[in-house]
Amino acid sequence: MTTSADIVVIGAGMGGLASAIRLAHAGHHVRILERARAPGGKMRTTPSPAGPVDAGPTVLTMRHQFDALFALVGEDIEDHVGLVAEPTLARHWWPDGSRLDLFADRDASIEAVRHFAGDGEADAFRRFSLLSGELFDRFEAPVMEAASPTLADSARAAIGAPHLLPVMAPMATLSRSLMRRFSDPRLRQLFGRYATYVGGIPSATPAMMQLIWAAEARGVWRVEGGMHRLASALARLAERQGVVIEYGADVVGLDMRENRITAAQTEDGRSFSGDLIVFNGDPRALRDGLMGREMRDAVRPDAVEPRSLSARVWSFAAEATGPELIHHNVFFGDDPESEFGPISRGQPPEDPTLYVCAQDRGFGIRPPGLERFEIIENAAPAEREEPGEREACQRRVFSRLEAHGLRFSPEPGTGCLTTPADFHRMFPGSRGSIYGRSPHGLMSAFQRPIARTKVAGLYLAGGGAHPGAGIAMAALSGKHAAETILTDLASTSTCRKTAMRGGTSTA
Repeated sequence: MTTSADIVVIGAGMGGLASAIRLAHAGHHVRILERARAPGGKMRTTPSPAGPVDAGPTVLTMRHQFDALFALVGEDIEDHVGLVAEPTLARHWWPDGSRLDLFADRDASIEAVRHFAGDGEADAFRRFSLLSGELFDRFEAPVMEAASPTLADSARAAIGAPHLLPVMAPMATLSRSLMRRFSDPRLRQLFGRYATYVGGIPSATPAMMQLIWAAEARGVWRVEGGMHRLASALARLAERQGVVIEYGADVVGLDMRENRITAAQTEDGRSFSGDLIVFNGDPRALRDGLMGREMRDAVRPDAVEPRSLSARVWSFAAEATGPELIHHNVFFGDDPESEFGPISRGQPPEDPTLYVCAQDRGFGIRPPGLERFEIIENAAPAEREEPGEREACQRRVFSRLEAHGLRFSPEPGTGCLTTPADFHRMFPGSRGSIYGRSPHGLMSAFQRPIARTKVAGLYLAGGGAHPGAGIAMAALSGKHAAETILTDLASTSTCRKTAMRGGTSTA
């Protein structure tokens, strides 16, 4: 297969779109089969009187991943989607009435922390920012950018920086590290929340995840019109490269012949043959046999279990009164343990921290009348909805926000809520988890499935594969999938390839 290949991509999420664009640009025939009626995967919307409301990811960091994808095909992302760098990254509120803004300008953030918590904590924040930046710089290439990272690669990245070794210790968790760095419990609570960005809880997520702050501090972009505009732009870019996208095509099985993948079968009885297939769904769907019994061994059991967190997501239009919101807002509860303790036991949080995205607001922008909002409450993954879950969530979320002084008119009904069970229904095999495998434990970053599976001709992309959760990470997984496929297609071996860590193909 050294000439153009016929490639089927299952799913038009960030990973699927990114891989399709790269493979089509390399000269291959690519078709995307997407079960929904629009691109984006979890980057989805719900209707409202004010227009489509984002009901998925809201934070765009590591913009360079998307700049590079558009540049690869000779395009400028600015010609396809409006991106605005927000000078204020996020606004944070606590029950005691205190408030802290963090900025893209590090010095401005240091001064904000100084005013918020004093000189000692400002100095602690400065050291924390330097450490986070160094972690990001040292581990971006050998871990995130590597198609098949290993713990040895990670260890080599720390050579020459012995002060990083405590962060990499087996029992070094994010919460323990923050306890040593900050005296103010509010700052520990704020930066501990970054564990939820990858689907974990602070007390079990590796301290290495401090690098998430560096990714955010280097820039957060607002997508004009909503995050779904980015998904639509990528879909149009794919079609301009010759990719055929079929919406409403629900893949229910994969066929094999002579120990190699050959076709995808849709629920309506159609068959789409392909020399290779990229699966942009949750890898757990393969383990569960949802794509056929022969796919169950495509990934290891520890690559999809245990599961990461889920969420309860409200998306609606209303008029807001109370605190002055910006685009990204966080309203903290009194005690993180009252949130993460119940969640770790599979129960609703007692006193949740709530993230509020004011979709139509930005720097200096406050539209009149109805606005679009997305509110996210962390939750345990679940396949079934508990009786009264929606009503209980409604009371819990909006009473907590009202305690902060924030009110919405009209208050949204339970039809505006997406539960973990809804996520499980929309994304088969996920068990309601949003981020795939849990990030808990030192080895979690190296246990996610890589692009090449144990089934010849089947590859993975998406947030459930390496390098993991987040819009940019999912797009990067698409790059890994495309590059792995191009490497395999360039091989002169006619023998079936076997997945090995490090990307080596052997007979």
